[in-house]
Amino acid sequence: MRLHNPLHRVNSGFQLSGFLLAALFLLSAGAQAQQPFYTDDADVTGKGKLHLQVSNEYDLLQRSSYPARTQNLSVFELDYGLFKDVEIGVDAPLLAIHNAPLATTRTAFGIGDVNFHLKYNFYKEREDSKWPALALNMNIELPTGDATKQLGSGLTDYYLNGILQKSLTAKTKLRINGGILFAGNETTGAIGIRTRGRVFTAGSSIVKQFTKRLDFGAEITGAVTGNFQLSKGQLQALIGGNYALRKNLTFDFGIVGGRFPASPRAGAQLGFSLDF
Repeated sequence: MRLHNPLHRVNSGFQLSGFLLAALFLLSAGAQAQQPFYTDDADVTGKGKLHLQVSNEYDLLQRSSYPARTQNLSVFELDYGLFKDVEIGVDAPLLAIHNAPLATTRTAFGIGDVNFHLKYNFYKEREDSKWPALALNMNIELPTGDATKQLGSGLTDYYLNGILQKSLTAKTKLRINGGILFAGNETTGAIGIRTRGRVFTAGSSIVKQFTKRLDFGAEITGAVTGNFQLSKGQLQALIGGNYALRKNLTFDFGIVGGRFPASPRAGAQLGFSLDF
């Protein structure tokens, strides 16, 4: 499961070409920054507005994932402002898992599990208050991917994530997430905790606006099973940011590194975010 979006996000040339074509097509349509970070923000899409995120992440897998060696994940996410402070959305992944030469299937390619979410920003940050912005994000992920090829989990996932967001300065924001996967499992392709049942997740990011166009920051995210077996857990760090190409469009980029079997060893993410 791609925990929205705390823990994630074919041929790479094909996917990047698709990003460029989609960007050119939608340019006629201001962008909110969440991607490339897995730590979710408290902001929601404005009522009646749409927010599109497209990303491509290429990961080197842990040796424990053998015969799988690398994974290429593209995620297409569309969010809609249903009411004031309430957002609904759907994201669909396209996966390619590349295996060692001795494997029966060299490359498993196809659609992964589709995720639906509802986010409610029930408290906004105020200048005269020390309280942070607060939000809840509820997710249901359906088993649309082929579990026999590791493209899907074969399970329906139910997940709840709490979000805290606080401005440390006028240009620096701290975000903290804490979530529970109640049922299903936490995999996206070859990455994630395969244990069924309850999984606890956490993440924190700090992002600073360096110029009018550039935001840059870092985060750390993790997940652990209900019996707190760290050897089966997930821990990863990411540095990256967003560059505003125009008022409603950002180019998103990040580099990730992880530890423990459920995390990628290293990876890179590129994408764009668009409001319209």
